[in-house]
Order: sequence, then structure tokens, then C-alpha cells
Amino acid sequence: MIDRYVLDACALLALLRDEDGADVVADIIKAAASGKAEVSIHKANLLEVYYDIYRSVNKEIADDVMEEVKTNPITVISDISDSIFEEAGRLKASYSVSFADIFALATASVAHATLLTSDHHEMNEVEHKEQDIKFQWIR
Repeated sequence: MIDRYVLDACALLALLRDEDGADVVADIIKAAASGKAEVSIHKANLLEVYYDIYRSVNKEIADDVMEEVKTNPITVISDISDSIFEEAGRLKASYSVSFADIFALATASVAHATLLTSDHHEMNEVEHKEQDIKFQWIR
């Protein structure tokens, strides 16, 4: 059985910046490269990564990072399927979670995947109340 993971922006940023938890994300991406896992990120969360790097460094580096992401075994989910749309709506109506993070949660929920995150501030309540969404804290 292949493990499925969804990255939120803070998980990918931890990897890119070599922050605490980067090793956890790197190990999962290595597992994906060897066919032992599947890793995805919703484009809304990838946008968070892009604008964070654009704002903190510059556009060229942000563009380079997006190209680097494409070289990794990370599937970028660009569409909003009806199931993700409905799950995102349900979760946003129920929790005070940012708009982009709702897509990470909904994507993980619909895919029956584990959400990789370090965002305790927004996600702790969801983890305690949503039994069907699995979390792996990177730090």
C-alpha cells in the first residue's frame, strides 16, 4: 500500500528553507521518488509558497523555486473538483482556517491522505474534531 501525503505551504517552505521539519518532508519526497509514497500540493498552497518567496526575496528566485518543485515527485493539483469544492466549503464554514489552508485540508480529506504541516495554530482544532483527516506534524 502506498502512503499518500498532501503538503501545505509551511511544509514545503520548511523543506526549501531547511527549517525544523525539513528532514521529515525530504524523507517523504524520497519515498515518493522510489514509488513508496505519493505527494501532492494544491495550487492554492503552492501560491502561498510563491508569493512568500517573491515578497521575501524576489520574483526570479520565486520562479526558480517553482521550477525546482516541478523536478520533484510532487503532484500539483490545479483544479477544484466538486468533491474538493464541497469539502473546502464545509471545512471553511466550520473552522477559522485560512482560505489556502482549507484547500490543503480538503485535498487531504478527499484523497484520504495525510496532511504534512507545522501549522498548529490553525490546524489543532481541526485535528481534534475531524477524525477522517490525518495529520503528520513536521515539528
